[in-house]
Amino acid sequence: FSLSQNYPNPFNPSTTIKFRTPLNSPLYKRGETGGVVTLKIFDILGREVITLINEQKPAGTYSVQWNGTNSAGVQVGSGVYIYQLKTGSTFIETKKMLLIK
Repeated sequence: FSLSQNYPNPFNPSTTIKFRTPLNSPLYKRGETGGVVTLKIFDILGREVITLINEQKPAGTYSVQWNGTNSAGVQVGSGVYIYQLKTGSTFIETKKMLLIK
């Protein structure tokens, strides 16, 4: 598994986040090559802003764009945001990004 730094960073109005899930991983049972992937964005206080991905994903490389809105579709303010990739129950990686308006 890997989570790349978003680009551009800092960003306005949108940014791209790339991540990769492996072909084979002990997190998957019986040789499956995919699993549930969750990608969430949090504000600096740890409050969830939006869930970008929460679904079963086969192994591969993915990219997702975030346009600086929350789950209600409202633009969020300038500041530091945290994005977190979680796969299965054992892999979690977190990085930070900066939104400038």
